Amino acid sequence: MRIGELSTRTGSSVRSLRYYEERGLITSRRTGGGHREFDTLAQQRVETIRCLLDAGVPTRDIEEMLPCVHTGVTTPTTMDRLSDAHRRLSQQIDDLLQTRTTLESVMDDVRANIEANGDRRLAG
Repeated sequence: MRIGELSTRTGSSVRSLRYYEERGLITSRRTGGGHREFDTLAQQRVETIRCLLDAGVPTRDIEEMLPCVHTGVTTPTTMDRLSDAHRRLSQQIDDLLQTRTTLESVMDDVRANIEANGDRRLAG
């Protein structure tokens, strides 16, 4: 598939795909006209890259991890980096849950105030 199709299928920008290719995270072959052609596994690789990036894993670490993800061969360093990313992501989730709880409390207070005071605007 061409780069535009890969971009559409993965939601990644063409620029990002070129960057991933430049870093060796995905590969393509060139057509006679010089266009990039990606194999069917490229979509899965890009989805994995995006997942790792969303988890806060830096591209330099993904370069080391990606072969391990696809071959099943890993190292203690790779596992350490994945564990670190998991810890960071878990902390972000915990922080978001706390923020949601705080927001719900504020919403409850506002609802109670509206019920007590009717639809009037509150001063201040």
